[in-house]
Amino acid sequence: MIALTLRVLAPFLVVGILVLLLRWTWGKGHSLAQRTPRSGAPGDYGLLVAVAAPADDAEASSIGARLDEAGIRYTLADTRAGRRVLVFEDDAERARSLLR
Repeated sequence: MIALTLRVLAPFLVVGILVLLLRWTWGKGHSLAQRTPRSGAPGDYGLLVAVAAPADDAEASSIGARLDEAGIRYTLADTRAGRRVLVFEDDAERARSLLR
């Protein structure tokens, strides 16, 4: 009777242990080593293109306020070439003309 029970439960036990090991291995848990953020080149941001290169935070805020008033969505990114204001390609010309 005990041998039959072990024979039936053994595959479930093995699968359970494998599930736990795979979940531990491939889980998206918190890492003990902090990942350092990577900066890309100004052209590495997909659909976003650089329209301005602010020198400091005050200039970046000023540019952001002007773009917000015009209804243009933007983001600030620290690229390898320095801080850049990025907008979608469709809004790039309008943003550049607004910032001149």
